[in-house]
Amino acid sequence: MFGEFLNIVFKSIKLDKSLYSDSKNFGEASIYFAGIIMILDGIAGAFAANTVVKTAVAMSGLTAILTWFIWSILIYVLGVKIFPEKQTKASFKKVLTAVGFAHAPGLLRFFAVTPDLMITIIFLTQFWIFAGLIISTKQILNLKSNFKSFGIVFLSFLIIVFLSISFVMSRMDALPINQI
Repeated sequence: MFGEFLNIVFKSIKLDKSLYSDSKNFGEASIYFAGIIMILDGIAGAFAANTVVKTAVAMSGLTAILTWFIWSILIYVLGVKIFPEKQTKASFKKVLTAVGFAHAPGLLRFFAVTPDLMITIIFLTQFWIFAGLIISTKQILNLKSNFKSFGIVFLSFLIIVFLSISFVMSRMDALPINQI
């Protein structure tokens, strides 16, 4: 079981598209493996950020789970419901699992042990995760082009950024800032 988990992590890190096309990687335990990857990704992000600013590890794990669901919902809705191709037939569970697998490069954030490494490692792993999401989206949704897969992932990203900025801006009024 642990060997199966490590195989999934290493294939994801290598950006191996066969990870997403092999049905044995989407068995009963796959959703749990994806969830573990997401929680560890959140903890690794908190670990990396702690080299500069203190971050709550438990909160990072919960945020990673929330982010996992949001990414998955957006990719599912955009790729399966709004912009499907004829051969696109994917369940939400399969999309959810694939999005979790694609976040395995985030585990490398545990290597950001100094503030000098933090920015570089976070930037590289985020780019790597984005590449993994493009590959997984193309394979899971049976898309013909990388460009369409990129578009679905990028549009999902833009929606997440918009929602995040909206959330932060809505909280700005609640901050105890003295106005002159």
